[in-house]
Amino acid sequence: MIQQSYEENGIAEKHQQLIEELKSLRREVAELKTEKAAFQAQKKLLEHSVATIIRASPEEEMLKATLQDTLDVCSQLTGAQKGSLFLLDRQGAVTDSILTQRETVLAERDRLIGCVLAQGLAGWVYRQRQVGLIVDTETDDRWLQLPNQPYAVRSALAVPILRNEEVLGILTLLHQEPGHFSPEIAHLMQLTADQIAIVLENAQLYGKIETYSKALNYELEKGRQIQRDFLPNEIPQLPNLEIATFFSPARQVAGDFYDVFMLPGDYLGLVIADVADKGVGAALFMALFRSLIRIFSGQISLGGLSIIANEAELSILLESEMATNLYQINPLKAVALTNNYIAQQHAQMSMFATLFFGVLDPATGILTYINGGHETLFIVGDTGIKASLNSTGPAVGMMPNMKFKIQQVQLELGDILIGYTDGVTEARSPSGKFFTEKRLRSLLDQSTLLASALLEHIKTNLFAHISNAPQFDDITMLIVQRKASD
Repeated sequence: MIQQSYEENGIAEKHQQLIEELKSLRREVAELKTEKAAFQAQKKLLEHSVATIIRASPEEEMLKATLQDTLDVCSQLTGAQKGSLFLLDRQGAVTDSILTQRETVLAERDRLIGCVLAQGLAGWVYRQRQVGLIVDTETDDRWLQLPNQPYAVRSALAVPILRNEEVLGILTLLHQEPGHFSPEIAHLMQLTADQIAIVLENAQLYGKIETYSKALNYELEKGRQIQRDFLPNEIPQLPNLEIATFFSPARQVAGDFYDVFMLPGDYLGLVIADVADKGVGAALFMALFRSLIRIFSGQISLGGLSIIANEAELSILLESEMATNLYQINPLKAVALTNNYIAQQHAQMSMFATLFFGVLDPATGILTYINGGHETLFIVGDTGIKASLNSTGPAVGMMPNMKFKIQQVQLELGDILIGYTDGVTEARSPSGKFFTEKRLRSLLDQSTLLASALLEHIKTNLFAHISNAPQFDDITMLIVQRKASD
């Protein structure tokens, strides 16, 4: 009997153990199902979030669309008939909201939200910072029955959307039947709430970035228009010269510039330059360099710097065989004065420019120039390149009191002077290959074209090389041809 009793007890213990293991397995299966459902819910929310961002609505519209998509997905997952989702600031004030009943008027929506936040389930969830599940609204004190309730509610589920213990918002789901929302559904939405927080946070952030980006683009576009105005609106029209120019910034604002202007004595000033760096900073210094060259070359003082010609000082920089007409030589002092002004007044910015400044006598074709560290300019004749105008000094603005040697060259009738920035020779193809100076030289050696036709020929070859690759740097060209007077 005793032995039988022990055996019966052992069987009972094993039976009870099996029951417990079965319960445990059921719980694990239920948890796995919930986690799978949560994963699917999060995946669906993410898909809707990405789709909303792709629509790229303005900030307010995109946030509204994200709120609506999130509420719709949660309603579908839980079988809720109605619901609401609203965002809160740190003081608990509603900053935005949406209802599944989209036709609800604004005043009615605000009234409903205000009431439930003050006394209803949503307010309880905000204060407790935990999920609120109401199986039956008729037996739960947390439910606030509003007068003239627009729809019947018997079960409710409210979920706090938390981010680092801060309540970003509250999601509320409703159904007209009691017991519709189970603890499993509540747990599912609790697991999904973190994803909802990320989606809403990203929507707000993306919307702000979009708004800021549009404002920035607007300001940059204004900057681009202003910078365009710094380039000469009208090129001087002289009977024995043809002048062609091209300017293509890599960004909305650029550091390259060219300038063509008349000087005292009926001389023509020719400038092409490339300010170090890119973007807004380079564009601001481009305007400064351009203005200083114009001011100083016109024999005007600035900031106590005088540019009255000093013949002894200029003679040091001249080759012995050069013509010494001060009307043609004197404007070139602008390079040294600009160098000193930039180096002394803006040393902390470490900004400088490669710059070519030439003074051309249209009557004789004599070009007197300084090349401050700029790309080699070429003079092209009937048989190709006949002269190279290399650097005669350093880049402008690097250090004060730098010396810039002055040189002269003769433009014969038919000769073409071509200046460009490194955006031409360093233009990249889709495979990353440079256009190169060698290729530019080959185009010039083959050319018997007029100035404007030569410019178009270079542009055609250059942009065929670039193809669909992004433009890496600003592209600027200045071409001047001396012709016989009509």
